[in-house]
Amino acid sequence: MQLIIPDWANIPRNIAAFSTTRSGGASLGPYGDGCGGGGLNLGTHVDDVPHTVASNRALLATVLPTEPVWMTQVHGRHVIDADGAKIGMEADAAIATRPGMVCVVQTADCLPALFADLEGRVVGAAHAGWRGLVGGILQNTVARMRQAGAGQIAAWLGPAIGPAQFEVGSDVLAAFVDAAQAAQYQPQVRAQIHACFRPISGLSGKYFANIYQLARIVLQQTGVTDVYGGDLCTVTDSMFYSYRRDHVTGRMASLIWLK
Repeated sequence: MQLIIPDWANIPRNIAAFSTTRSGGASLGPYGDGCGGGGLNLGTHVDDVPHTVASNRALLATVLPTEPVWMTQVHGRHVIDADGAKIGMEADAAIATRPGMVCVVQTADCLPALFADLEGRVVGAAHAGWRGLVGGILQNTVARMRQAGAGQIAAWLGPAIGPAQFEVGSDVLAAFVDAAQAAQYQPQVRAQIHACFRPISGLSGKYFANIYQLARIVLQQTGVTDVYGGDLCTVTDSMFYSYRRDHVTGRMASLIWLK
């Protein structure tokens, strides 16, 4: 397996985290590694061979303390507590306070965000596509972590669609503008959000959206200013699965836990 280790600073030693890539598994065809070899597809909902996905998850489990709390992600804003959650619950984020409980999100262009309490008491993981960002999934994750005893929180933004590839329509821009107004963000913050949408020349009503910068702005409004990552693009880098690029593809995982 080829893993991406978060490049965040000052994280307590009792916190472990990484994101997978598409290489090192047993999946074939569109779920392969892109180079003719086996791919580490971890998604059970993408029409890959079930026993192959099970094999990939078993391989992943060899570097984890326990089975991850796999969620059924619905592009929503619900956050679960992994300590007492059942696998398959509908949610798009999880937090954990008990050592060995692994928070996990699956992505293939959407933004995975991992969170660490700098006192080493709480961790979290969120799946943030644009709908989740608009709906408040990052804010809700931070809030749940603080309710569970977190102090200062750092975030790492994992592999996602890059700002030169994420083409969206005016409806997406309007959704973010409306959400910023509803949250009563200051005018300068609303301007920063608007600046995350770069008009595409020759295509009226089309924009390139910077999902990484949108996440940073949202997190800053929650008081999370230690934000790392955000420099990978799933579409342009073939080491990652990308739904936008390939349509039929696998899913990667981003995971975090307390040791």
